[in-house]
Amino acid sequence: MGEQRQRFTQEFKEQTVKYIQEQTKSVADIAEELNIPKKTLHNWLTKYRKFENEPLTSVETLRQQEKRIKEQEQELADLKEEIAILKKAMHIFSKERN
Repeated sequence: MGEQRQRFTQEFKEQTVKYIQEQTKSVADIAEELNIPKKTLHNWLTKYRKFENEPLTSVETLRQQEKRIKEQEQELADLKEEIAILKKAMHIFSKERN
């Protein structure tokens, strides 16, 4: 007869991922410690990993970030142009008049 598959709750998986992130041990060591296959832990990491101060990435979030980056790049280009104009104006007005 085959072995019974272990079933874990979502809460257990999330807590395990948090535990993995807090440890300095390798995933292989933790897998051995918890008696859970290493591949399973890697799957859980992929699914439940959370980064502090980093929102989960979605397509909409990426679109918003790309739009914001384009706007900032345009603003930067405009500011560089303004600086160049101001430098030219300073040069013109700082010349001595005879």
